[in-house]
This record gives sequence, C-alpha cells and structure tokens, in this order.
Amino acid sequence: MSWRVANTCAERKFGSATRKQIIMFLADKASDDGSGIWCSKGTIQRHTELGETTVKRTVREFLKEGILIETGARTCKNGFTVVYRIDLAKVEALEPTAEPETETGSTVAPVQSGPGTGATVAGVPGPPRPPNHPKTILKPPTRRREAAVDEEAEKILAAYPPDRLRSEAACLAQIKEAMKVGITPEDLRQAVQAYATDSAGFTLSKVCFSDNWFQSRRWQAYVEKQAADREKTAVLEADHHARLACWISDRSPMCKHITAPQVTALLASKLVTQAQIQAAGLRS
Repeated sequence: MSWRVANTCAERKFGSATRKQIIMFLADKASDDGSGIWCSKGTIQRHTELGETTVKRTVREFLKEGILIETGARTCKNGFTVVYRIDLAKVEALEPTAEPETETGSTVAPVQSGPGTGATVAGVPGPPRPPNHPKTILKPPTRRREAAVDEEAEKILAAYPPDRLRSEAACLAQIKEAMKVGITPEDLRQAVQAYATDSAGFTLSKVCFSDNWFQSRRWQAYVEKQAADREKTAVLEADHHARLACWISDRSPMCKHITAPQVTALLASKLVTQAQIQAAGLRS
C-alpha cells in the first residue's frame, strides 16, 4: 500500500462516488509511483461490492482518460491478470476536493504571520502571542453552504413516498453523507423518484421504509443505471453526430435534414469546420 498514492487520489474529484471508490481500492494496491497494481476486475467487484458491469465500465473509462495505464500481465490460476499503473500526473491535474481560499477583504488589525513578542511591563517582555496564524485555524463550513446542503437533502427526502417515511433525521444524515462522497443531488432525487415509481402499488409488507432504504444504499443501483443510461445516450449521440459529419463532408443531399442546433453541436465537437458547413449549404 502507498499512502502517497492514496492521499493523492483522496484529495481529487473523480466525478462520482463509484469512480472514487474504485480508484481508492486500486491506490491501496499501488507502489509509491502508482505502479504494480495487480488485481482482477472480479477482485475489485468483490471488495467494493459494486456491480461487475459497473467495475468493467469504470476501469475502461480510467484507461481511456489515461488515469490508468496497462503495464503488463501476470499469470494466475484463471489465465492472466492485467497489471495497472495509476498516472499520478493525470490524477494531480484533476479538480481538488479542498474548498478554494476565499478573500474576506481587508482587516483593521490583520493576524500577524510572524511570532509575536507580547506586551512589556517595566522592560520585561511578556509571553509570546499564541500561534493564531490563519494556517493553524481550521475553517468551519459556511452557514450558506450548510443551508444549501440541508435544502437539497430535504428536497430529496420529499420525493420519497410519504406513507413510508420514517426517522427523518437519520434519512437526512444518510443523504448528506451520500452527497459528501460525490453523489449529485439530482442523481439522488431521480433515484428516489425511480424507486417511488417502481414500488407504486406495493403493499406495506413489500416496501422499504425510508431510513432503511437510505441506510442500505438502495439508491446506488438506480444511480448506476442512470450513469449507464447517460453513457448509452452519449454513445448514440456521438454515432449520430459522426454520421451527420460524413454527410457534410460528402455534401450529401441528406444535409437538408440537418438542423441548426445539430450544426452548432457539430462545430462545438470539432467534427466539421465552418468552411465545410458553408460548402454543404448550411448555416451555423
């Protein structure tokens, strides 16, 4: 285990709690330079308790993004296992989890950065000032940020079927914990709404009360499905844009069916140029 790699990964955002969970497990297996990670996807799945499809998809994403690099293979009883390396430069380029420093304006009596000498009485120096440099003072979360988190958590809980609500305080605490590890409020809200739709009409003996539902992370399957659906939609959209780009490149008669928003999207993705758009008789 490398504390250096684990700390580097812990201090960066990876886009979702699932991605963070997998990269932290891999970091636990790495050497100080990020190399020597030798564990199968089945091992990752068993230890993280995530779905097999989720693990495979996330590892593919990391490889595509350059966060993970295949460095070889080692034989095992089932054939061979790929050896990975975490690219620390790629990880360090990600957005940090720490809140940015905020300016609070000038102060009348700013805190001194150097050591103080204390007051003097009859020429005798007093005790030194306490170490109250800003670097030694932990910043509490702002009230505005706490209020925003509370409001989001309450909106998510409000989407739960009202006849199954129980232990509101415990539910809100679990929701905040999920958001703290990277689950977006919108994903959680959609997960609750999806469960409410799926379980509509169930008798009370078959439903899950809210405190148990959030405590057992029943929302995770819905969040993973949402991510898979978004990925599938993105792939279909990319294929469609590639086909439209071919039409424009070939100046196909089918170009007349391309809409202005599609032209804008193609230009933004740099699949075509402004000159090609004009040559095909289209306008951005």
